[in-house]
Amino acid sequence: MADAGRILIAVTGASGSAYALRLGQALIAAGVGADFIFSKAALLVLATETELTLPAKPQAQARELQKYYGCGEDDVRVYGREDWMAPWASGSGQPGPVVICPCSTGTLSAVATGASNNLTERAADVALKERRKLILVPRETPFSEIHLTNMLTLTRMGATVMPACPGFYHDPKSINDLIDFIVARILNQLGIDHKLMPLWGESPEK
Repeated sequence: MADAGRILIAVTGASGSAYALRLGQALIAAGVGADFIFSKAALLVLATETELTLPAKPQAQARELQKYYGCGEDDVRVYGREDWMAPWASGSGQPGPVVICPCSTGTLSAVATGASNNLTERAADVALKERRKLILVPRETPFSEIHLTNMLTLTRMGATVMPACPGFYHDPKSINDLIDFIVARILNQLGIDHKLMPLWGESPEK
């Protein structure tokens, strides 16, 4: 059975791997367990965009992420895309929120149509049917009518669609500041306190 406090980060093949890695780090810092699923394309993009290269097997991926974050086994778990016995595959597993970050437009389409061909899609389907938090972070530009229609469909179903469009009003000094902007907004949606950036109206010192 899944721990009620855990959050699933499903990483797909869209650009933006750094968002997923930073989100995992922020969850661990907040004392929230992070579960991961990586698509094959996500592993390729991760190796291309970051200094982290993960092996193919979920257990080995978990060990590498634990070393990367400097955390314990319970802080980070990784499930395979075909692991249908994972708690996230069923509403009776009592899973927590699901964040697909970054979310490819292919995954966006699959979730909008209830395809459930892998654990990422099934976990999203479970979140929708159980009326639990589902956040999708698409990273694509421009959006076609298909993409926009799928986002509207999912929004009407109760999902939260958060395109990776960082703001600049916090005076970012680095790429990491832009990454933190999106991760902070995700954490806000999850109701998790953080120090990544001040809330609107707060001074940076708070």
